[in-house]
Amino acid sequence: MALCWKVTRQDGLVQGFTEHDCDLTFGGTTYIARSGFTATAVAQSLGLAVDNLDVDGAISADTINEDDLASGRYDDAEVELIWVNWADVSQRLTMSRGNIGEVKRQETAFSAEFRSLVNKLAQRTGRSYQRTCDAILGDSRCKVNLASSTYRATGTVTSAAGGLLVLGGLGSFSDGWFSHGRITFTSGNNSGLSFEVKSHTGANVTLWEVPPGAVLSSDGFTLTAGCKQDWETCRDKFSNLANFQGFPDIPGQDYIQKVAVQGEAVFDGGSLRT
Repeated sequence: MALCWKVTRQDGLVQGFTEHDCDLTFGGTTYIARSGFTATAVAQSLGLAVDNLDVDGAISADTINEDDLASGRYDDAEVELIWVNWADVSQRLTMSRGNIGEVKRQETAFSAEFRSLVNKLAQRTGRSYQRTCDAILGDSRCKVNLASSTYRATGTVTSAAGGLLVLGGLGSFSDGWFSHGRITFTSGNNSGLSFEVKSHTGANVTLWEVPPGAVLSSDGFTLTAGCKQDWETCRDKFSNLANFQGFPDIPGQDYIQKVAVQGEAVFDGGSLRT
């Protein structure tokens, strides 16, 4: 018997690995033996406790490389643990399903934490009662059409230095239009990866983090407008107040401690927002 891991990344790439000394193929996936994968003891229990184990492997250009780990391509990837008879792969059993958690790297090796599906039950879900909007710009609740040329720019990188990019094709947009937005690279070393934009001025765009792969002048990109998640931005920039998912009229500490001052404001019980 041998243990196999089937890893499905968020971008759809499927990879198979096994602790056996020969490659195994079943279910349309080849499970590579030369990856150097080993695992801690697999412990499963009844109830709602999260089943965890660590998988250790070698960093290799043919399997899992350092750039893919650093760029987050394996973050929250789906994992299927399969117990298989290597002499007859039709005899196999799926032991557990889950996702990759924390990944540690050092020199030529890595260690990845496997978390069972029960871990999803420990995550908070639902809405927050807050002043700012909790929707993601362009999602089904926000309903802003990010495919519109008003909120989207495409082009190629002119130059790059760390997290500072000079982009072509932004001449028609005002300063700050893409601040708090996202850039997605469509070609180059970071193809398919997205990064949050810290600030935008003219053709200059500064990212919150430096892309793991070198950004070249020929790299293509798609840039989407940014949203500060507040009531004013939703009204003035996107004309989308009907779909605002926050509660801007929640009284804050300033109103709780405020006292009436003659001539300063109208205290008639009406709305505080004008």
